[in-house]
Amino acid sequence: MIAVALVDLQREFKVSLAASSWLISGFYLTASVGQPLMGRLADRYGARKVFSAGLALVFVTCSVVLVVPGFGWVVAARVLQAIGTSVGFPAGLTLIRRLAGGRPPAATLGVISATNSASAAFGPVLGGVLVAALGWRGIFAVNLPVAGVGLWFARRAMPPDPPADTPADTRTFARELDLPGVALFAATSTALLGFLLSANWLLLAVVPVAAALFVRRERRAPTPFLDVRGLAGRRPLMGVLGQQVAVQAVFYLIFFSLPQWLERVRGYPAAATGLLMLPIAALGVVLTPLAARTVRRFGAGLSVLVGSVGLLVGGVLLGFVGEHTGPAAIIAIGCVIGLPTAFNNLGLQAGLYAAAPPGQTGTAAGLFQTGRYVGAILSTALLGVVYGGTPSTAGLHRAALVVAVAAVGLAGAALFTPAPGGRHRADAVVPP
Repeated sequence: MIAVALVDLQREFKVSLAASSWLISGFYLTASVGQPLMGRLADRYGARKVFSAGLALVFVTCSVVLVVPGFGWVVAARVLQAIGTSVGFPAGLTLIRRLAGGRPPAATLGVISATNSASAAFGPVLGGVLVAALGWRGIFAVNLPVAGVGLWFARRAMPPDPPADTPADTRTFARELDLPGVALFAATSTALLGFLLSANWLLLAVVPVAAALFVRRERRAPTPFLDVRGLAGRRPLMGVLGQQVAVQAVFYLIFFSLPQWLERVRGYPAAATGLLMLPIAALGVVLTPLAARTVRRFGAGLSVLVGSVGLLVGGVLLGFVGEHTGPAAIIAIGCVIGLPTAFNNLGLQAGLYAAAPPGQTGTAAGLFQTGRYVGAILSTALLGVVYGGTPSTAGLHRAALVVAVAAVGLAGAALFTPAPGGRHRADAVVPP
């Protein structure tokens, strides 16, 4: 929703487009660290506690931002909001793993995937209505009832957390969090994502130094933020995380490049462009039940393979789009491109579920979401390369080539995705 509110924010606070973009970049940068941190807390202290605390933080920040006096306060609220919303996927997957066991529950993961796709499809539409009716504050105000209802359901529906040792004092709690490790992970992530956003080569030079210090710290820490030894020994998990970055990078490359081409080259108005793009997100919702059945019967690898082949076909078709391509053909190509959304997302979620170490599901889920943000920001760097600063048909064709080449690599990697198929009792989450 924030994307459609940027113009209203720029107008009220008299800031530039570059300044207002920090509302998006700051959220991504914070969430890339917050996701694995919240996952670690969920693993350690319980999913319901962490989930409820995150929603409470969202409620407070969205209340305060309605009366802030300046733009900097809005950015700060978005940063806190990123921390609060980072609890959702890691805490949720931690709870599902506790209830459903080690085999991926395809039906349950399918509901999560469909919800994410629906949010992507209808979030901008809802945001447009709220901004038109209430201004930019509307996209924050709507979170108040959502967070309130979420908190109520969390207390009523989520099972109690298992007993966990409570830290004796603040110092013990900080030591268990491994704050130096968190800081070094944040430095590494921020430098990498900052380079992708700004192409600042000085930031790129910081990445290997910060990463080396982080690995050194985590190998020696008694309670590491990330068990780098364990991660290095789990190749299936590392493979899933790498696939996640690649899938998100090519998906967002399409999602960012095609609208600019439709508006700047073909001259479609924003409303018509939104309708032409809708099939890409909507297909992710419609095809999720089929993807769930594929994962359940044949395994996560086949689901990712189907998604990768869909990306390949979509990339090839996108390479033939030109100035005379009609709306019907664009919608048809959007449907083909939308097919991989359900199969790739659900297949990789099932692969993550199967590959996550016992007791570290939340942390692994947080890293999975960090991969989503890295891929999304990487796509913006790729967008600058393929378009060279100005949207064009030739640039769109270069983007299509990137998508097709990446799809071939993803199809090969799909053969090694964990989570085999077959019937199993943990196909749905049931109360204990």
